[in-house]
This record gives sequence, C-alpha cells and structure tokens, in this order.
Amino acid sequence: MVTRFASLGDLYVNDAFSAAHRAHASTEGLAHVLPAFAGRAMEAELDALQKALGAPEHPVAAVVGGAKVSSKLDVLRHLVTKVDHLIIGGGMANTFLAARGVDVGKSLCEHELASVCEQIMEAADKANCTVHLPYDVVVAKEFKPNPATRTVNVHEVAADEMILDVGPAAVESLGDVLKNCRTLVWNGPLGAFETPPFDKATVALAKTAAALTEGGSLVSVAGGGDTVAALNHAGVADAFTFVSTAGGAFLEWMEGKTLPGVAALHG
Repeated sequence: MVTRFASLGDLYVNDAFSAAHRAHASTEGLAHVLPAFAGRAMEAELDALQKALGAPEHPVAAVVGGAKVSSKLDVLRHLVTKVDHLIIGGGMANTFLAARGVDVGKSLCEHELASVCEQIMEAADKANCTVHLPYDVVVAKEFKPNPATRTVNVHEVAADEMILDVGPAAVESLGDVLKNCRTLVWNGPLGAFETPPFDKATVALAKTAAALTEGGSLVSVAGGGDTVAALNHAGVADAFTFVSTAGGAFLEWMEGKTLPGVAALHG
C-alpha cells in the first residue's frame, strides 16, 4: 500500500494533525519512503501545542471536563506532572467530589474510581499541582432544558438531585486562577453545556479566558469536539490563541503520547 501511494508523488506533506494519532499508510507510512514535511495547518497545530504544554510559560492551567474520568485517566495523570493548576469540571468533577466523601446524590458519577481519583490527587500534591474542584454547584432533579434548579454548596446536594454545572462562586474563583496564569490548555466543558441553563459556567470561564488572551496575558489553546462546540457556543473561539481541529489526536497529545504521524515527520 505504501509503495503504491509513494509511486504517485515525489514529496509527502502531512496537513492532518487530527489523524496524526493513527499509524496508517497515509499518515505515517509515506513519511518513511518519501521526503516528508508538515503542512501549514499541521505546523500551526504543533507550534500551538508546544506553547501549551511542550515548553509553556508558567504558571500553566489546564481545564479538563467531560462526562467520565475513565475516558481521561491518562490525561489527568500526565497533566498533574505538567501544569500548576488542574481545573476539573463536568461529570468528572462529581467522581472526584465523591472520592473526597461528598454525597453527589443522583449525579453522573463513577464511584468505582474513587481510589484512582485519590491517586491522581496524591500525584498532584507531590508535583505541586493544585487541583480545583467546584465548591458550589447547580443542581436539578431532572435533566432537561430549563428545569427548576438550585445553586448550593457541594455538601448540600440532596439525594434526589444531580449536579449539572459548576456554580458562579467557583467560576469566579477559577477566573481569578486564570488571571494569575500565563498559559491555558482546555479540553471539555464544565457542565452539561448543550442543555440550558447548564452552559453558564463554561461560557463564563471561556469569556474570561478569551478576555485575558486578547489582553495579552494568557496563551490559550483548546481542542476536542465538545470543547470547540462549547467555545463556539460562548462566541469566543476566535479569541483563543489556538483552537485545535483534532479530537482523538488532541487527547492523546494531552496524555503525553507519541503521535505516529508527527514522529514520522521528525524521523
């Protein structure tokens, strides 16, 4: 397959960072048999990622959200060794809160991962990385658009309620964290942002990050499908330093993994 592809040209230019985590003939194989180069879009991705985690200006903050800790275990383990502030949101935060002994009611939560969350927090302590979990949250008894909600301290979640967003006090505090940082990498929303009103925390923090970026004090790099959708929803995607087109490749890069399609270009 690689030989057949190679016979069609004299040079190989890879401009698809979003597929760089796959070791396919078209993403990696050709780079071993033809003079290989990164295209402009690939170059922009790699430059941005280098600024975000490769050789960032500290302090560095990472926002990691989404539904499940299990899908981002490697990301969390890697980030605590790289960043100064790890901000955890989404359903993932519920699992960390539960591991800390908080009763999260009917919230989406992977209770079986409590010991893993404890290990991640211990690793963060050793690396001098501060883990930020919400201390006030928005709860509802039903997950649907615009239900009756309450904003409560995390210790006041009722047994029949579910946490669906980070509360305003925590968001304001997280904004203050970003004001003291020089670099931000963002993957995943803080709440169930597709369903109003549980988009408020994500929108508010994204607007703070965008304003700091435009003011010149923050380099902000974001990636992942949900993240891009959330930043577009907040109307700030254009204000971030860089928004990656990649999903899986961005996640594997955040895990500290070698991406075959990138490594082949350096080889």
